[in-house]
Amino acid sequence: MDYKIIRPTIARTIMLTALLLVVFQIRSFAQNEGANTMSEITKALKQADENKLAAYFNSTIDLEIPGTDGTYSKTQSVVIMHDFFKKFKVSSFVLNHEGSSNDGCKYMIGTYKSGEKELRLYILMKNKGGKLLIHQLQLEEE
Repeated sequence: MDYKIIRPTIARTIMLTALLLVVFQIRSFAQNEGANTMSEITKALKQADENKLAAYFNSTIDLEIPGTDGTYSKTQSVVIMHDFFKKFKVSSFVLNHEGSSNDGCKYMIGTYKSGEKELRLYILMKNKGGKLLIHQLQLEEE
């Protein structure tokens, strides 16, 4: 048996195995981070807390809520959401669906209830600098 041929093969197998383990660990961490982000956003919506929600805002956000439609800075979006939560006091929020697209974007679809009003929520998040951030938030009356 020629050991010169076997040694490089074993070394390559070990290196490939180590690389695959690292890739799977990174992927698992990213999935956990996404689940944690969605959980925190859900909690912020249930508490009608614009400041907790703002922790996940991108520097600019496409906002479409009753009475407001446009692209706003993070600071402007916090003020707009504060006014929204004052006007539409949360009675409940239910996350109906969450998912991701092939390009790594994540989305949430839910129902925000305020008294007799029901609003459909849609949030689009993109990875920016290793963190999922809200790029689009829509609340539409059903």
